[in-house]
Amino acid sequence: MAKKLVTRKEVPVELTWKLEDLYPTEEAMLADLDKALLAAKSIEETYHGKLNNAKAVAACLSDVQKAYEIIVLVENYAELAQSVDYQDQHLQELAGMVGLKSAQFRACLSFVEVEIGQCTNEVLEAAAKLEPRNAGFLKNILLNKPHLLSPETEKALASLGQTFGAPYEIYNVAKLGDMTFPDFQVGEKTYPLGYSLFEDDYEYEENTEIRRAAFAAFSKKLTDYVNTTATAYNAHLQTEKTLATLRNYPDVYSYLLQDQKVSRELYHRQIDVIMKELAPHMRRYAELIGRVHHLDKMTYADLKLPLDPHFSPEVTLEDAKEYVLKGLSVMGEEYGTMLKEALENRWVDFAQNLGKSTGGFCASPYGSHSYILLNWNGRMSDVFTLAHELGHAGHFKLCNEAQSLFDTDVSTYFVEAPSTMNEILMSKYLLKTSKDKRFRRWVLANMIGNTYYHNFVTHLLEAAYQREAYKIVDQGGSLQADVLSEIMKSVLESFWGDAVELTEGAELTWMRQPHYYMGLYSYTYSAGLTIATLVADRIEKEGQTAVEDWKKVLTAGGTLEPVEFALKAGVDITTDDALKKTIQIIGGMIDELWTLSEELGEV
Repeated sequence: MAKKLVTRKEVPVELTWKLEDLYPTEEAMLADLDKALLAAKSIEETYHGKLNNAKAVAACLSDVQKAYEIIVLVENYAELAQSVDYQDQHLQELAGMVGLKSAQFRACLSFVEVEIGQCTNEVLEAAAKLEPRNAGFLKNILLNKPHLLSPETEKALASLGQTFGAPYEIYNVAKLGDMTFPDFQVGEKTYPLGYSLFEDDYEYEENTEIRRAAFAAFSKKLTDYVNTTATAYNAHLQTEKTLATLRNYPDVYSYLLQDQKVSRELYHRQIDVIMKELAPHMRRYAELIGRVHHLDKMTYADLKLPLDPHFSPEVTLEDAKEYVLKGLSVMGEEYGTMLKEALENRWVDFAQNLGKSTGGFCASPYGSHSYILLNWNGRMSDVFTLAHELGHAGHFKLCNEAQSLFDTDVSTYFVEAPSTMNEILMSKYLLKTSKDKRFRRWVLANMIGNTYYHNFVTHLLEAAYQREAYKIVDQGGSLQADVLSEIMKSVLESFWGDAVELTEGAELTWMRQPHYYMGLYSYTYSAGLTIATLVADRIEKEGQTAVEDWKKVLTAGGTLEPVEFALKAGVDITTDDALKKTIQIIGGMIDELWTLSEELGEV
């Protein structure tokens, strides 16, 4: 049963990440912030108006890279500190101050891309030969040339960086700082409620009355913030649309997809094929949950219910670490050493506390190790989340050590492939440890209910909703709360059909995810998992050869575009074959879950 959350100060230090590895003190971070600002001003004074030859371009970019290596560490320190305690006023002020000075830093350097963009292609090619570590940056400038504005406009836009980030900040503060949930009651008992308590605990609660009551109470509190959240989201999308127009993109989709280096065809295909072809399989999965648990009806509040909650005992942190080390051992000794270091040296913040960001993420600042945020509940799903985030850590350890800072900016289209790959490897390891039918069903249910549900359903439905919201803004409209709720409801109805009853509050799902403030990010979870699914199969069949190919791909960082990335790993994403094959694999797992449940006499 859920426990009331403690404050950050009450959390045992061993459950927190060691931010001192990034900077020993806040004062040390502030000193580096001043150093970065001085470096940016020096670069502006030295090179402004002089970037008209290959030698100057190469020298300038080398200095710019060194300056960015400092500011990246500073920004991560402030953001990470704030992410674990949005109720700490000092940390909010610190993050705000760093954000403001980071915008000043970028404003000083805004001339660089503009001036280099005015150089001939011959000058840029010569500059790349003088310093190959700048080649990726120069390649992107060539790509962005048609969309660069005047130096004055670019500087003004860079200065407004913190303002452009305000909608996301408002969303987080409302969600994690202001939104407090009252206890709810079932029968004679009272239960505590909070954002992470609901998403990490009550959604998985076996007791139907408690689970549905928690959903109702959670949704009721969300309605108190529905207009604030809608206003913040509308402001974010309107800003992106304005920037797309200013930069002469035909529409907001083209603007957002350019950095991902993927075509609109790949974007739309991912959403359309899954909405059409995965939906029937997931409806069968929802029906199976209802049958196994003898539910009166299958509702939206029941979709996270584990197929066999009694078979999955609570997992201790030590158990989790052992699972991860054994499950990912196929990746080799060097990768295993990284995992041990992460788990033993406090790269991970496991704690649950008031004001902490929900869900999980991995930040991998260039020049430091990764930092992983989790909200640990002691379930097998948490083990998969840990493996997932360690996949990001492993990716960027290889990438950051091999590439320049400029070439670590990988496309979000494939950034989730290394993380979801680890989830699949964990599952394949577990399946080999026992031939017991109930155990096999438990592992497969974890794959469907966690790995594939999270990436192919939760985030994919976000993406389908997001696409419709952008469409309205792209056509000159604006978004109010009732419009956003109607879009979400329509998407959920389209996917779940008659298999799931959308109880009141389901339409508010658009309020719950931060991914909406990260461009067209949500759809890339399923794109990455498509690649990961097929590469994992290749690793299972070919062994070390496939593992080494995968590591080479991860090491390449931003030097590979998504199609190249996938192809070098052995997957062709230029057609829908890979996606359809992955959906067939998911469908096959669900069919086996039905068969195993029948053999166990539970349906």
